Amino acid sequence: MIRRYGLFGLVMLLALAAGLRDATDRWISSTELPSVLVETSVEMHDRNGALLRVYPVENGRTRMALRVGDVDPAFIRMLIAYEDKRFYDHSGVDLRAGLRAAVQALKHGGVVSGGSTLTMQVARLLENSGTGRWQGKLRQIRLALALERVLTKDEILTLYLVHAPYGGAVEGLRAGTLAWFGKEPGRLTLAEAALLIALPQAPEIRRPDRHPRSALQARARVLQRVNAPEQARLAPVPRRMIPFPRLAPHLTDVARHQTPTAQRVDLTLDAGLQEQIEDLAARAVQGRDARLSAAIIVADHHSGEILASVGSPAYSGADGALGFVDMTRALRSPGSTLKPFIYGLAFDQGLVHPETLINDAPTAFGRYAPQNFDGRYRGELTVRSALLQSLNIPPVVLLNELGPSRLMALLRRGGAAPVVPGGKPGLAVALGGVGMTLQDLVQLYGGIAQGGRVQPLVWRKGVIAGPPKRIMSDVAAWHLWDILADLAPPPQIGAPRRQIAYKTGTSYGHRDAWSIGFDGQHVIGVWLGRPDGTPVPGVFGGDLAAPILFEAFGRVSEKREPGPLPPDETLMVSTANLPAPLQRFRSRRAIFDLATDSPMVSFPPHGAVLRHAGAGIPLKLRSGALPLTVLVNGAPVLTGLRDRETWLPLEGIGFSRILVIDARGRSAEVEIRLQ
Repeated sequence: MIRRYGLFGLVMLLALAAGLRDATDRWISSTELPSVLVETSVEMHDRNGALLRVYPVENGRTRMALRVGDVDPAFIRMLIAYEDKRFYDHSGVDLRAGLRAAVQALKHGGVVSGGSTLTMQVARLLENSGTGRWQGKLRQIRLALALERVLTKDEILTLYLVHAPYGGAVEGLRAGTLAWFGKEPGRLTLAEAALLIALPQAPEIRRPDRHPRSALQARARVLQRVNAPEQARLAPVPRRMIPFPRLAPHLTDVARHQTPTAQRVDLTLDAGLQEQIEDLAARAVQGRDARLSAAIIVADHHSGEILASVGSPAYSGADGALGFVDMTRALRSPGSTLKPFIYGLAFDQGLVHPETLINDAPTAFGRYAPQNFDGRYRGELTVRSALLQSLNIPPVVLLNELGPSRLMALLRRGGAAPVVPGGKPGLAVALGGVGMTLQDLVQLYGGIAQGGRVQPLVWRKGVIAGPPKRIMSDVAAWHLWDILADLAPPPQIGAPRRQIAYKTGTSYGHRDAWSIGFDGQHVIGVWLGRPDGTPVPGVFGGDLAAPILFEAFGRVSEKREPGPLPPDETLMVSTANLPAPLQRFRSRRAIFDLATDSPMVSFPPHGAVLRHAGAGIPLKLRSGALPLTVLVNGAPVLTGLRDRETWLPLEGIGFSRILVIDARGRSAEVEIRLQ
């Protein structure tokens, strides 16, 4: 009888256990799981993998992506030994640890040790729930058991490492190691690992920057539990939280906008150089007008890779400099920085050579009458000197000959996007009457450095913007290099000559100060001004921007890369040895210019048909500097002529070409026919 009831009781007990098991299984299976998809911060890295910027997630928190394999294995072992010894053996709840914690709590009248597993802590972190109430603890147990059914141990451990709080708005081990130790979690000391294990349990109470004693005590308990050497306990705790880097904020904003789905973007920037150039931009405006801003771009003109980009000295400054405006991409008047491209076009068109003489004199083009910056005129001088002195009249004269649309075509061919007020370019574009960006100018000057071939600028690592575009011949580009390298460095810099070819510019009304330069490897552009476009009294490109340009080159490298060698076909002669048409610039329309003092043939007129009289023909000349030389069909007939009316011995029947050259090398030509 007793055996019968005993067997019945055993069956009932087994049935009850099975039912309880099934009910528990249904209870766990019906658990509504929170999302385990972790939103992590978007990261920007430099060309070498260094962190440039971290974008926060919701509520301004920094939570960075992490894999278990990225963490120091010693940290993982210490974490499990301290927090959850049987992590890899239990199914989410450690009954032994829980029973121990309960007994200790009853014995001591309070919590002595926690019974929560790492999985239970993940459950709490995912739901952001508290730890003290039994209802919350029960929910964590249920969720932990459910998580263990759908996730691997490494996935659960990864969730903990990504979500664990480390004080303030810092979440996750990787963000914690960067914030407290300025390093990635791949290699940690025992003291660093112990503090990072202790912090998530009470991140605000144990913050070492605010509560160093509490942090030391918590770290000591971890070190004691894992039997760490005494030396590890002597290490100091950090006394401040290290700010996350925010280098190149304008360019990283562009990168994030253009790659909205990327969690990590690798840029071509060099973090070390970027930091130095940002410091240089800040010092450039220090102690000056509060509304003054600055922008600098450093690029490798061989690859087109941008190595540093500063859109303003203070990205979030509260002053009037509008630091949030990226001045590397803002349209501004380029001042005189477009002049080299006009000369390059003129070289390619055969209008002038660097040693060609050109007249710097008051000139009007309809109602447009440009003047030099200082209001003075130099008279006749070489093209080289005109560019070195940045005179205004010669490039306008040349652009009048070339046509403004040809210059605009060159700029667009080089990848620039110039904007002309009114839409139709005029001669004013020669002196800055067009909107250009610093990025456009740096790219175009890189084309001069590359022998006339523009390599488009890129900011994303591994991206090729396209093949280089030719904007001028290699000969014209070399001439520009040779001239611009002759420009003396700023006196306060003390740099040797001919190592950097550069050009400065100041826009109308002193609104913009520019300096763009290059050596054999790098091209750098500097802009200073007010983002709102108002004038900055006394600002000049040569005085303000040029010294910053040379300092920027010094930050890139102490040694300058040499410039190019002249192409084989380069004509390197003096003015006197140039071909006659290149010795002095003469407009193709000069024959119609009655105001010129160049020589003119009054008689015979061009195209005249004269009867052969056997003794020659009368020759009447006007203007021109004496003495004069007369050539017939290329052969000198009269030399040292000081009379403007004479008899020209001309006997051959047929067509003859008469060329008159004055003492300054200017000429006049007519063709007649004797019959």
